[in-house]
Amino acid sequence: MIPFNDLLSDFQWISLLIFVFFTVVILVYYWLYYSRIAFRNTPKANASIKPDLPVSVVICARNEYENLKSNLPLVLEQNYPAFEVILVNDFSEDDSYFFLKSLQEKYHNFNVINLRENVNFFAGKKLALALGIKSAKFDTILLTDADCSPASQNWISEMMSAFDDKTEIVLGYGGYRKIKGFLNNLIRFDTVSIAVQYLGFALAGKPYMGVGRNLAYKKELFFRSGGFTSHYKINSGDDDLFVNKTANRKNTQIVIHPDSFTLSEPKKSFGTWFKQKKRHLSTGGYYKAGDKFRLGLLAFSNTMFYISLVVFLALAQSFLVLYIAAGLVFLKFFSLMLIYYYAGKRFNEPKLFLYSPIFDMIFAFLNPVFAISNLFYRKNKWK
Repeated sequence: MIPFNDLLSDFQWISLLIFVFFTVVILVYYWLYYSRIAFRNTPKANASIKPDLPVSVVICARNEYENLKSNLPLVLEQNYPAFEVILVNDFSEDDSYFFLKSLQEKYHNFNVINLRENVNFFAGKKLALALGIKSAKFDTILLTDADCSPASQNWISEMMSAFDDKTEIVLGYGGYRKIKGFLNNLIRFDTVSIAVQYLGFALAGKPYMGVGRNLAYKKELFFRSGGFTSHYKINSGDDDLFVNKTANRKNTQIVIHPDSFTLSEPKKSFGTWFKQKKRHLSTGGYYKAGDKFRLGLLAFSNTMFYISLVVFLALAQSFLVLYIAAGLVFLKFFSLMLIYYYAGKRFNEPKLFLYSPIFDMIFAFLNPVFAISNLFYRKNKWK
């Protein structure tokens, strides 16, 4: 029998080891972190609302008249006994002011802060958000965006159900509405991917981010940690950078019941989505060193998986190495599709797993493009 080493040239051997290494790294992430969300026991609906935990829902809006008309009443009519809604109207130039004034006459628990002059020395919406949090009369803050609508009337109660004496941060899921088209599928896949990642890491005791579309934390934590002062010059980061700075394994919980979700309006052109995605990724460089390493290793490994596969196949000179490559590719995509099948069902995205191999390949090369683009152009405005 011919020794295995003799079947492979030095270059083939090196390329095989590299390919195996990146495949194993990816599989470790899939089964150590992602699987915690995919195979977590389905949470039951919160049977008992906690009337002893009042909450202030804080929303910032700039020129969001149409979205406010559609979404704000759904927030104001939540099935929860003790809550207020604070809307910070951040220098809007549309008809938001008059609409908000009419809602104040109808809802006694609705308060509006109108910022009439653009004196924002914070980047993005951080000043508006900080003013809303400071004005809140309750210690528990629940955040969402003007273009988001709760998935149910029990959104607040489900998000509040995770709080106990030790919990200061609750991470939720914010999805996007389904419309026809390739871009929408791509956006929704990306959203599920990010959710599986940050929620899975949180379950593993390594919380590193949350999304402002659905995020709750204690007002006392906000002021104790200095709020947004450590990153006030950065347009983004009012959600993920704050969580990255303050979250730990003891003070952070997640909620993934379908009633706790929010839904947002997705971008409808590649150009606007590209800008949004760049803005979201612009904060990663400010994460803690350990988080940057873990996330960077995963992103790098996923890109190198495809590159090393191509190199490996180009150097292949026997069917044996092709069988090895096929086996590793099967393990990668079987794990990917299995996890996204169950995670997709959890996040009301049951068909996305069918596209997961294609979209995984696209993002393996698209994410580096976003990162490089941010190196040359960092001015990512909120509105």
